[in-house]
Order: sequence, then C-alpha cells, then structure tokens
Amino acid sequence: MAMNDNATEVHEIANPLGLPVISDLEVGAISNETGYKSFRAGAFNFRRDEYFARISWPGGNHQMSIDIFLRALMRDVAWNFFYGTVNFDGVFGTTNYYGEVDVFAGAMNEAYTSAGREFIQRFKSDELSQVFRQMLDDWTIESYDPFAAPLETATPWGEKRGYNSDAINRQRVTARRMVGLPGDMPLRSDESGYPVNRAFTDVDQSEPKVYAEPGFEGEVSAFNLFGYLSRSDVTWNPSVCSVVKDSLFCPTTEEFTLPVEHGNDRVEWFLQLSDEIVWEVKSAEKGRPRATVTMRAGDIACMPADVRHQGYSNKRSMLLVWENGSPKIPELVRSGTAPVVPVSW
Repeated sequence: MAMNDNATEVHEIANPLGLPVISDLEVGAISNETGYKSFRAGAFNFRRDEYFARISWPGGNHQMSIDIFLRALMRDVAWNFFYGTVNFDGVFGTTNYYGEVDVFAGAMNEAYTSAGREFIQRFKSDELSQVFRQMLDDWTIESYDPFAAPLETATPWGEKRGYNSDAINRQRVTARRMVGLPGDMPLRSDESGYPVNRAFTDVDQSEPKVYAEPGFEGEVSAFNLFGYLSRSDVTWNPSVCSVVKDSLFCPTTEEFTLPVEHGNDRVEWFLQLSDEIVWEVKSAEKGRPRATVTMRAGDIACMPADVRHQGYSNKRSMLLVWENGSPKIPELVRSGTAPVVPVSW
C-alpha cells in the first residue's frame, strides 16, 4: 500500500541503536544451475532455487518457501515498506523508519534475541527498494502472481522461466481525495480490465446517483464500495480509497493468508465488511501469542501499536482498514506520549 504524501514525510528518523546507513548493495550473477540471479544488501545475501529463498548473514542463515517469500516481498515493495514492521516470517523482515529501513534477522524473535544472535542493518529506503524490486522481478516466473490468491495463479516453483512484470508492477490505488472524483483514481469496470471476482458474483453493481448543486459537481460524490471491492484483482493489498487529512480509508479483499506478520507502529482499525477473517495476534518484539480474533461481517476491531498480526480468510472477504497516516505517530508511540491502544479501562 502506498501511503499519502503526508505519511511519507521524513521528520527525525529514529535510530536508537545508532546503526550506520549502508549503501553497499549488489545484483549478482545468474546461476548456471537455476537461472536466477543472486542479490546482496550489505551483509545479507539472497538466492533462490526451485523451492526456497535462502538468506544468509554473518553468523546465520535462513530459508523459507519461495511462495511465502515472494508474496511477502511483493507487499514490502508495493507498500514502500508499509507502516512499522513487515515480518516475512518469525525470523526475517524489515522495519520502516520513513526514509530509512532496517533489514533484520532474528530481531523480533525471542530465541534469537535472548541468545544475542539477532542481526540488523540499515539502508536508505529508495536504494533498498530498487534491489528488492529487481529481486522480485527476477524471481517471479511467468504465470505466477504473488498478489493473487493461490487458486487464481500458477505456482512459483522450478527453474527460471520468464517473467511476470505486469503482475508485480500494478498501479496501486492511492486516491488523493476519493476514487471516482474528477481527476482522481477511476472506478473499476469491465472496460478498464477489472471484472467481478469469482467470489463476488452476487454483489450489486449499481452505482448511487448524486445530484449536486451547480458549482459543487467536483465536491460531492459517492460510489458503490462493495461493487468496487468485488472487482479487486489482488488480495491483502489495502488501497487508499478516501483521504481526509491524515485519515485514510483503505479497503481490501482477503483470501487465504496475509503473507506477512504486520507489526504496527500505530493503532490500526479493522471493519469486517463481509464473510470472516481470523487474526492471530502476537507481541510485536518477541512474537508471543496474545490473542485470536475472529471477525465476521459487521465486527470492528483495533490492532494496538505494540502487536503483530496475521489474518486467515477461507472465503474471499471484504475488509476496511482505517489508518491514521500522520508521520508523527511512530515517535509519539516510541516516546510513550501516544498510547498503544485507543481506549483503556
């Protein structure tokens, strides 16, 4: 998800560990065995084979199934490292400091940190993003779409076989005010390449009629949100559909598993619009289980600023994510000035 302009402003970048910012990044040679390139970001080395992404760093190495890695990498790239921490799994991930980003192994894993085995390096966001984008492009083979539900795409397994640049370079929906307004992001339609998804064939596609007073035609608008979401061709990818100052409404459709454990750096609100999502909630830094939350249509939940969460949706569902995009919030939370929950009893 791309944040609005205010959310990407760089104020004072937090760096409590005093990490140096590394600009040593490299695209490696093509493997004669698999046809894939290797990549390096500082002391982190990345390579893939037919089934796995393999990551190494001084004193450690880690592997994960390539489908899990690519779906997580897709979100990290598309979301510009998102708000807070993107845990690819229980070991590897990134933390966004809005202009700079930490890449870590074990830093959010209690076993690693208790043994002093965590490893963190810091990069400029735009430089790391370029390498991650190249990795995503090279490692995503033809017909595989890391933004799609598993039932809607081919598999990522095997040796290097073409590319799927169209899938990984989709234009993200980032409305300036609201989709459908003149000059803003357009509504979705068959003609624009957004057919109704197989899970939402029963959703009413009629649009509301707005009769604005003369002179206010560009100020008053409405659209069918359920119809709009029924035409989403991606999963677990919140789109900015309306903006009021720092208040962002980011609806999305969800199927299968959220590919990352998202660690918040601010309070985040969820409104379940249809069907059901089960959320596994853990403590942000140690990964200890804290709650299982089952949300059904009409339910509202808040994810505190000190947790990580991952969702599971058996049937494609609709979710409204409400974000406060203020760039001031992370430091307010870190300093204890802003609470990690919206309400205390």
